[in-house]
Amino acid sequence: MDERQELLQRLDEARARVLSFLPQIESLPGREIYPGWTVKEMLAHMTGWDDAVIASLRAHLSGREPGTPAERGIDDYNARTVETREALDYPHIRREWEATRLVLKEIIQAMPDDKFTRPLVLPWGPVGTVTDLLNIFVHHEHEHAGQLEEWVKDTRQPLSGRH
Repeated sequence: MDERQELLQRLDEARARVLSFLPQIESLPGREIYPGWTVKEMLAHMTGWDDAVIASLRAHLSGREPGTPAERGIDDYNARTVETREALDYPHIRREWEATRLVLKEIIQAMPDDKFTRPLVLPWGPVGTVTDLLNIFVHHEHEHAGQLEEWVKDTRQPLSGRH
């Protein structure tokens, strides 16, 4: 398996881990997972990051300098991505969360090798590779999955942190 396929597989595994907890969490739709965030806001947050990665990769493919949507900081970007989806209902957020990941994977699969290995500006500003970006997102999703596991098994009280 080449590096790209391994990264896509790891991205799928991380997503599957989050998906494994959704039935239990969705049964408590108004319950906070993080302070101020229910499952709807958490998925909106994850969708917002997929959107940022998609925009960066599309700019990279076209040879344009991408914007840095998180240039004002991760917390600011997290708040804005959740706020922009506030009026949407949960089923819409869930569909969007699933759809953006499919788009992200399609872009990565279709990306020419020279673009896959060439450095790009990451959504929060520094330069890295597509591999760096995907490794960060695999870690990010596993981090949320671990926190969801803790929430489901232990307290069902809001977790202290979110990313």
